[in-house]
Amino acid sequence: MVRARMCACVYVDPFCSLPAKLINGGVAGLVGVTCVFPIDLAKTRLQNQQGVKVYKGMLDCLAKTIRSEGYFGCYRGAAVNLTLVTPEKAIKLAANDVFRQKLSKDGKLPLWGEVLAGCGAGTCQVVVTTPMEMLKIQLQDAGRLAAQRPAHAPAQTVGPAPSLVPPSSVQPAPPQRPSATGLTVQLLKTHGLAGLYRGAGATLMRDVPFSMIYFPLFANLNAIGRQSHSDVQDRAPFWQSFVAGCMAGSIAAVAVTPLDVIKTRIQTLQKGEGEDTYRGIIDCTRRILKREGPSAFLKGATCRALVIAPLFGIAQGVYFLGVGEAVLGLLG
Repeated sequence: MVRARMCACVYVDPFCSLPAKLINGGVAGLVGVTCVFPIDLAKTRLQNQQGVKVYKGMLDCLAKTIRSEGYFGCYRGAAVNLTLVTPEKAIKLAANDVFRQKLSKDGKLPLWGEVLAGCGAGTCQVVVTTPMEMLKIQLQDAGRLAAQRPAHAPAQTVGPAPSLVPPSSVQPAPPQRPSATGLTVQLLKTHGLAGLYRGAGATLMRDVPFSMIYFPLFANLNAIGRQSHSDVQDRAPFWQSFVAGCMAGSIAAVAVTPLDVIKTRIQTLQKGEGEDTYRGIIDCTRRILKREGPSAFLKGATCRALVIAPLFGIAQGVYFLGVGEAVLGLLG
């Protein structure tokens, strides 16, 4: 049984105040997204591959992306994450704290309380996570769709039409890449606010189990080998929190990868040639099983583990350094 002060939330140090947690969570999110976003982009593109295999794996995807789109092509969609990651973390951290306080009894929080608190935090964050993921996926996947087009361009079966322009000067127009602002305006015009929340059920189905696995696992790994004195538990050393965050994050990330694949497929608006569209979670699950087999549900699992583990490691570093407390000290 873990003490109530041992908060099991993502990035949480039980000894810092809520305002400091929000600052730390925002800083950790910004730094973490910047560091691991290329791997997340590879994850999205690998998960969306159905028929045509543009990429053989994570490294092949990153190499081809840099070759065709430049280094910054690996950061397509990062601006959306960097903009919304702070409110996402703020909602998650604040919700987790509230739920843990409500579920604590006599300064103690049982395992079922930790699971329920994680469930509540995961549910609340979907308000920001769904539109963030919706926009990010379209921007990340645009390069994969563009890479498919040259190999599947329709062949000319009739002779060329007369032209006043010399053939050597005719250049195909490059495909127009979507922007977050353009996508947002288009979705709001065509589908209203519901357009930005396409796949909300699938996002909820992924984030809630992730939170229910991660939060208690991190708290208990972080508490191993430490003594509890009255109502205060010894603070874990940096290396233990770092390892606990990496391990719990990786395990939770791999465990919910099948749900992440379903969410990614449902939220992807533009499909490549011969790729399925889906009417919902059940239809998506059935079609993937029928066409690609059970192994398709593990696409991007390695990428997810490589994304989540550093995120939690970076977050623990931010908490250990006391960035939030330092900022509040300067402001105060």
